[in-house]
Amino acid sequence: MSGEKILEGCFAIHKPQGVTSADVLRTCQKHFNPSKTFAPWLEDERARRKRESSFQKKRRRDKRLEVKIGHGGTLDPLATGILIAGVGKGTKCLPEFLGCTKSYETIVLFGAETDTYDRLGKIVRRAPYEHVTQEKVEEALKQFRGKIMQRPPIFSALRIDGKRLYEYAREGKMPPVEIKTRPVEAVELEIVEWFEPGTHEYKFPEEEMQGDEKVIAEKLLDKGDAAPAETETEDAAASSKRKSPPADSPQPEDQDAAKKQKVGESGEAQPVAASESEPKPESESAAPEPASVEAPTVEAEQPVPQPPAVKIKMTVTSGFYVRSLAHDLGKAVGSCALMSELVRSRQGDFTLEPENVLEYKDLEAGEEVWGPKVAQFLSEWEAKRAAKAEAEAAAADK
Repeated sequence: MSGEKILEGCFAIHKPQGVTSADVLRTCQKHFNPSKTFAPWLEDERARRKRESSFQKKRRRDKRLEVKIGHGGTLDPLATGILIAGVGKGTKCLPEFLGCTKSYETIVLFGAETDTYDRLGKIVRRAPYEHVTQEKVEEALKQFRGKIMQRPPIFSALRIDGKRLYEYAREGKMPPVEIKTRPVEAVELEIVEWFEPGTHEYKFPEEEMQGDEKVIAEKLLDKGDAAPAETETEDAAASSKRKSPPADSPQPEDQDAAKKQKVGESGEAQPVAASESEPKPESESAAPEPASVEAPTVEAEQPVPQPPAVKIKMTVTSGFYVRSLAHDLGKAVGSCALMSELVRSRQGDFTLEPENVLEYKDLEAGEEVWGPKVAQFLSEWEAKRAAKAEAEAAAADK
């Protein structure tokens, strides 16, 4: 096989929903290892290992010979879209993608929050959403544009004292130190589409926390929401505190609404519409109703529509958590919210277009399908890197 092209570099995979980033790499390796496409790479790596010192060989004695592959930034299982994969020497370029900007489209659903800040978690709290309008969301988004301080979700892979945050959360333990806010930037943050209640199919999770589990989750969420972002003014911080919804214990004026919770078409308990729960103004309640008018009992039993939702597109810097944006946006409009969908549409120079990405399903379709595509992507990557290096060298000589 000597003389055959050794394929190395980076390419983009279209990650589907419900699959972890690590699973994508494992699937790639499963198909790449026995393939003809990467046989030259494996042969070259085998020859290189034979030339290693006895000390290096000893270190590798239990390590199988496999195609070296890594990714340039994790995507949540819920998320779809661009996942950068690096093969061979391409793995050394992956840090470049950790620091570059990324573009996303997300669906934010108002009215409930979960322990994971997305629809894969368990509902911890619900809050009224009748007052949430597109105009209020537009206004609230202003505070998230530009450079801000953001607190990561309590369910995230960040390490504190050598342990990941999600491990503390799953064990029902508070992290030993406060989860600090971090500087991030939203270069672009715009509403793409507004969904009025009852006009979409986005739903709350079916599982809801109860008992001690719920108490612990509320404490974890409260701990994460406790401190306002460092960039807020005193007035903004006070406003944020006023808007934060209470835990499930309703305020006096909401007692009737809490008692009148109904089950919607999705099987979820939802608050009744504001017109059913809010007291009438004195001028209305003082006027006697005509004796011939009966109470609208039939209308009162109609299911409440789904809460509003919004599709947002954004371009953000490294370290930005879209789940945190959804969670914090719910607070900013005086309700709760969770991330229902997420698509990474761009990372660095890679965009989510059919001619630019390997579809995950192509791997199962066989090497005759994925082989030519991967070979093309890696060859293009190599050509771009060579052109870039040549341009930099020419600029240095001037």
